[in-house]
Amino acid sequence: MSVSYRQPGVVLTDRRFTVPLDHSRPTGETIELFAREVVAGDKAHQDLPWLVYLQGGPGFGANRFVGKGGAWLGRALKEFRVLLLDQRGTGHSTPANRQTLPLRGGPAEQADHLTHFRADSIVRDCELIRREVTGGAPWTVLGQSFGGFCTVTYLSTAPEALTAAVVTGGLPSLDAHADDVYRAAYPRIERKVAAHYARYPQDVERARRIADHLLAHDVVLPNGYRLTAEAFQSLGILLGGSEGSHRLHYLLEDAFVRTSGGTALSDAFQEEVQGLLSYAGHPLYALVHEAIYAQDARPTAWAAERVRAEFPQFDAAKTLAGDGPLLFTGESIHPWMFDCDPALRPLRDTAEILAARTDWTPLYDPARLAVNEVPVAAAVYHDDMYVDTAHSLATARAVRGLRTWVTDEFEHDGVRAGGPRVLDRLLALTRDEA
Repeated sequence: MSVSYRQPGVVLTDRRFTVPLDHSRPTGETIELFAREVVAGDKAHQDLPWLVYLQGGPGFGANRFVGKGGAWLGRALKEFRVLLLDQRGTGHSTPANRQTLPLRGGPAEQADHLTHFRADSIVRDCELIRREVTGGAPWTVLGQSFGGFCTVTYLSTAPEALTAAVVTGGLPSLDAHADDVYRAAYPRIERKVAAHYARYPQDVERARRIADHLLAHDVVLPNGYRLTAEAFQSLGILLGGSEGSHRLHYLLEDAFVRTSGGTALSDAFQEEVQGLLSYAGHPLYALVHEAIYAQDARPTAWAAERVRAEFPQFDAAKTLAGDGPLLFTGESIHPWMFDCDPALRPLRDTAEILAARTDWTPLYDPARLAVNEVPVAAAVYHDDMYVDTAHSLATARAVRGLRTWVTDEFEHDGVRAGGPRVLDRLLALTRDEA
């Protein structure tokens, strides 16, 4: 049963779909998916083409817009009905977290369950939903970040379902192992940190002081998160967004307070940090993040942690023994997170099993992409902190007919920060209008 209601300028319809957990067993166990249909109020009764939005992540539900929402949604509503899909395990879809995964059994059973939460399963979900929503007519897909990874999988497996495909900050390498991904990532992260310190040189000493405090004290945040120096460094994930450097700066300037027992990290600082670091709202991001790069018999084996050892400049203790700036890290998952975060601790053994898995299947079909006929356009952000630009451009060359817009005007969140301009330009590229 669907429910429709209004917000300023739009009509929303909440929709639910039942899909197989394992698409290779269509009569087996099922899960529920949630999606929100959005249409402009003055077009609610028109027969419009559909655009399905695939959120970044993995592990995040679709955006919760208010009204036309600004950003890209207002532009999309000029000509589309939009379906905001909560990918399996996220948002209002059947959840997968520390509370629900034990229903599957022990860590081995939980890990087996989570193998069905990658791009291949998400695309198959979309195909079942499309037949119900559009009556079988093709639709346009907009994939942001990991949603772009899913879009390339879509082009590999069901291109006949797509009128056009638009990717923003999410062209994956077709063949890079997780080790390759992180080996390319750490130098980009270092550049982002250097740019931050060039903008806010006062943050060099602030960051060193905080890290030094954390090396000397056992700090547990109000939600039970153990804040270590490494965990503090992971706040560098902010630096991949358009406002991230400024947010990090304002966070650092409010870190300490004088108390009767001496200097301590302020309640305000701790409250904001725990909101930024906790995976309670998106545990799949931590659990299957490295698995989105797995396509063969090689285990991911905590790639980000292993590769980080090749870049000793990221070691906080070594940095503080000298006088250099502390380096933050970025979009990487580490085993210590499953010790620090109370939302992840019960899932540590499950994560270990996933990291050791050796039976991953391919997510992309280079041969099919080489003969692609779907109009595709992709925004590639110059020196994107989250997705390697060189990897993206190599993939762009491997997909027949794909047109790129390479820009340094935006960071990874350009489709949000750029308002309607990013989607408008990419749609024009798919139509040979730009």
